[in-house]
Amino acid sequence: MEYSVLMTVYGKDNPEYFRKALMSMVKQTKKPDEIVLVKDGPINDELQSVIDKIDEKYQNLIVQVPLPKNKGLGLALNEGIKVCKNELLARMDSDDISLPTRCEKQIAEFEKNPKLDIIGCPVIEFVGEPNNKVGKRDVPLDNESIHKYCKKRDPFNHPTVMYRKSKVEAVGCYGDLRKNQDTDLWIKMLANGAVCKNLPEYLLRFRFDEGTYKKRKNWLNTKLLIEIRWKAFRRGFCSFIDFAEVAGAQMAIYLLPVGFQEFVYKKVLRR
Repeated sequence: MEYSVLMTVYGKDNPEYFRKALMSMVKQTKKPDEIVLVKDGPINDELQSVIDKIDEKYQNLIVQVPLPKNKGLGLALNEGIKVCKNELLARMDSDDISLPTRCEKQIAEFEKNPKLDIIGCPVIEFVGEPNNKVGKRDVPLDNESIHKYCKKRDPFNHPTVMYRKSKVEAVGCYGDLRKNQDTDLWIKMLANGAVCKNLPEYLLRFRFDEGTYKKRKNWLNTKLLIEIRWKAFRRGFCSFIDFAEVAGAQMAIYLLPVGFQEFVYKKVLRR
């Protein structure tokens, strides 16, 4: 089975992180048929140089999709989805590192079970270099557990997923949201009956920024998550108690000190 890699790059991305992320997909043991790279607005010469050098060495692999202005991750990914020629799409972010066998193992699962729509995996978090591990993000593995988990929390690590293009398009792709686009997508796809699985292996190294705590402690992030979960309740995807628990937790993270968020993140959510 052939697959496309779906990535975006943004003008403020770190060129070296981007190079490592892109090369980790180029070097997959199961080679991608194409890497669809959406340039989400103008990018600088350093980032373009990374693309050009890899494109010169691996010709006809990278498909560049330039956008005249920044649209945000979700809408940029939608533009890439339109261009991807394969049914199976492997998501990847511009600063993480996929292990070489990631896509080979995901393709094998799709071949074993043609009914599958989404496959992801847990991740190891690191700061600086990949061997500087600071945590992990575990996820539920089987379809039933994923559907149950999604009522309150994200059941996938976004940059790890491989999904069916047709199933993403069937729910309208990513929403016009500046943040939490993946949360909205998982709810829509699972509400539409998506069949899911997470592999048990840690097949991606997730670059973790200690400043993430402060970035998440803002009203836009809190408001959007609560709105997404409210819509999930209104469509019958989760109970009001599920919604209330999520909304309460998000408000606590927003109102209480950053140290509290760090404690919850490390001691509760990432156990």
